[in-house]
Amino acid sequence: MKRHLFSFILLLAVSSAAAAEATVQSPDGRVRLTVSDQGGQLCYSVSLDGSQVLLPSRLGLKTDFADLSRQLTITGSSTGETSGQGNARQTKSWGYTYRYNTLTVDVANSQQQRLTVEFCVGNTDVAFRYELPRPKGDNPKCAVITEELSAFSLPDATTTFLCPQIGPKTGWEETKPSYEEEYSPDAPMAQRSRYGLGYTFPCLFHLPAADSRGQEAWVLVSETGVTSQYCASHLSDYTAGRGYQIAFPHPGENKGQGSAQPAIELPGKTPWRTITLGTTLAPIVETTVAYDLVKPLYQPSEDYRGGRYTWSWIVWQDNSINYDDQVRFIDTAAALNMEYCLVDGCWDQTIGYERMAQLASYARAKGVRLLLWYNSNGHWNNAPQTPRGRMNTAPARAEEMAWMKSIGVAGIKVDFFGGDKQQTMQLYEDILTDANRYGLQVIFHGCTLPRGWEQMYPNFVASEAVLASENVYFTDHHARREPFELTMHPFCRNAVATMDWGGVFLNKRMSKDNSSRHPRYTTDAFEVATAVMNQTYIQCIAVQPNNLLPEEQLQLPLDYLKRLPWQWRDTRYVDGYPGRYAVVARRAVPGLRDTRGNVVDAQGRWYVAGLNGTDQPMTLTLSLPDMKPRQQAELFGDKPGKTNKKGKKATAADSADIFTSYDAQLTTVTADKRGQLRVTMQARGGFVISY
Repeated sequence: MKRHLFSFILLLAVSSAAAAEATVQSPDGRVRLTVSDQGGQLCYSVSLDGSQVLLPSRLGLKTDFADLSRQLTITGSSTGETSGQGNARQTKSWGYTYRYNTLTVDVANSQQQRLTVEFCVGNTDVAFRYELPRPKGDNPKCAVITEELSAFSLPDATTTFLCPQIGPKTGWEETKPSYEEEYSPDAPMAQRSRYGLGYTFPCLFHLPAADSRGQEAWVLVSETGVTSQYCASHLSDYTAGRGYQIAFPHPGENKGQGSAQPAIELPGKTPWRTITLGTTLAPIVETTVAYDLVKPLYQPSEDYRGGRYTWSWIVWQDNSINYDDQVRFIDTAAALNMEYCLVDGCWDQTIGYERMAQLASYARAKGVRLLLWYNSNGHWNNAPQTPRGRMNTAPARAEEMAWMKSIGVAGIKVDFFGGDKQQTMQLYEDILTDANRYGLQVIFHGCTLPRGWEQMYPNFVASEAVLASENVYFTDHHARREPFELTMHPFCRNAVATMDWGGVFLNKRMSKDNSSRHPRYTTDAFEVATAVMNQTYIQCIAVQPNNLLPEEQLQLPLDYLKRLPWQWRDTRYVDGYPGRYAVVARRAVPGLRDTRGNVVDAQGRWYVAGLNGTDQPMTLTLSLPDMKPRQQAELFGDKPGKTNKKGKKATAADSADIFTSYDAQLTTVTADKRGQLRVTMQARGGFVISY
C-alpha cells in the first residue's frame, strides 16, 4: 500500500474545541468518506453521488489498558492508494483487478494513548480497520479488545434483509449458532431481531429515494480478514441515533470456553469492516472486497481442483453410509463426469477404515475422488456423529490426514463448530493449515461465514453458513421456502463468500423411493440454474441413482448439468430483487477442464442463471453482458406452464404434483435489435442462458 503524507488542516482552529476532519474519495469520485473528531468522538460518514448513505457513525475501541472511544483528537492523516489483481480460483471472479484510495487517520485520547484507523475507498466499496500501536515505554505488548464502537447509522426509512444471530447451545444437540436462521425481507430497522442478539453477517439494507428527485441505494455490511488473531463479529440490534454496532460473540458460545473478547499482539490490527454500496444491486452482487484486502497465509501444497460432487446423505440419509450405497453414488458421479463423491458421517463405523481404503481405490478407478465427513468436536456441542475427536487436536489431525493422503482422499467436510470466538477461529485456521500439508481441500458445515478465506487459505473450498438444502429434505416448510432463500443469497450470503448450499435436486419428492414424503416445489430448470447461481468451487449436484433411470425422463437436465462450469472469471448482476427473483451472469474460465482432462468450456462463455422465487410466472426483458443485436443463445428453461383440471394455469394453490410437473426444454433464442432477450420463468422456475 503506497502513501504520501499531506499537511493536516484543522478546521476552525481558532477554537480549542473545533473539530478536525479528513476526507477521501473513490477513484471515480462518486463515493466520499469523511472522518471527524467532533465532540471528542471519532465518527465517519459515507456519501454516494452527493447523498449520504451512512450518517455520522461512531468509531473507536475499548481495551484492557486504554479507552480509545472518547476524548479523541485527530493528530494526523495520510492518503495513498492500493491496487492489485484477484487470484483466488475459488471466488466468483478470478483474475479481476481492483483499486482503492486510502486514508490513514491517527488519533489520541486525553492521556495521549494512540489509535490508527485505516480506510480503503473504492468505486463501490468502503473498508476500515484499526491498528493499535505499542505504547511509549514498550508496554503493554498485547491487549484485550473489550468493545468495538464501530457503528453503521443509516437513514430512518431504510429497510433491511437480515438473518438473526441465535444464542449458544441451541438447536439440535446444542450445535447452534451456525448461521442457519431465516431471513426477513423488507423489514424496518426498528424491528428487534428474533432472538435479541442482533444479526449475522452479511447484512443488506435498502435505502429509498430521499425525494422525488433522489435515487434509492443499497448497502451491504460485512467483514473480512478474520484469522486466529481475532474473533468473528456480527451486528447488534438497531438503536435509534446510533444505528447498528459491531458485536462480539456471546460468552456462552463454544460451551462457555474461551473469551468472547479478542486478544491481539501489539502492534496489532483488527479485521476489516466492509461496506458495499450502489444505486442498484449490481455492486452488491459483483463485489470482491472480501478478497481484495487480504493476502494468502501460505502457499498451496498442490494444484487444487474444483468440480462437482454427489452426496448420498442429502436424500438417502444415514442408512446410505455403507459400502454398497457409496459405490452406487460413485457410479452416479462417474456417469455424469463428476469429480468427487462425499461420504457423510459415521463412515468409520459403518464402512471402516480398511474398507474405506478399498472404496477410495474403487472411486479412483472410476475417475472420482472421495471427500470424507468429520465432526469438529471436541467439547462444544453434543453432535454424536463420528469420526469425532479427530479434527480438534494437532496429533489426531496429523494421523488422520496422513492416512487420508495415503489412500488418495481429495478433501474433508468438517461439521458442527462452536461459534465465533477467537478460540474457534484458531481451530478453523489449524484445520486448513494442516490439511494443506497433506494436500486436502476443506469444506466447513455447521459453521461461521468465511471472511476472505478463499484468498487467505488456498485449500479452502466453501462453507455452509446458510439455511441449506438439508432443510428442504427435513420439512415441507423449508421445501416451500427454497425459492425465496435461493433468490435472497445472490444479494447477501453468497455475495461475500462461497456457499455450499448442498445440492441440485432432481428428485420430485424428498425420499429415496421418490414417491413418498413431501414434494420439491421447484421446476427442474430452477434446480439446474442453481448450479450457476449458487457460487462455490466444488458444487454439490444432488442427483440420486434413480434419477439416471430412463423412466424418470431426466436425460435433458442430466446432460445439461454435465457441461456446466464451476469456475468463473467474471460475475455480473443482470436483474432481481432479494427474495423475489434473481438473474446473475457468470463467465466461465476459458479452457476449463475437469479432472479427467475433458474441456468443460473452451471459449469462456457467459452463463446467465435466472430464478423465480414467487408463485406466479414471470416474464423479463434482459440486457445481458456482451450480448449483441440479433445474437443467438442457448436457453435451458421451463416449458410453458401446465394447466389444472379447470383449464387454468397451475399455481401454487393447485396440487403439488401439478405444481412441480413443469418440464424443461432446450431451445435457441435470438436477441432483439437492441440486444435484449425476453424470457419467461414459470412459478418457482428458472433458466440458464449460455452464449
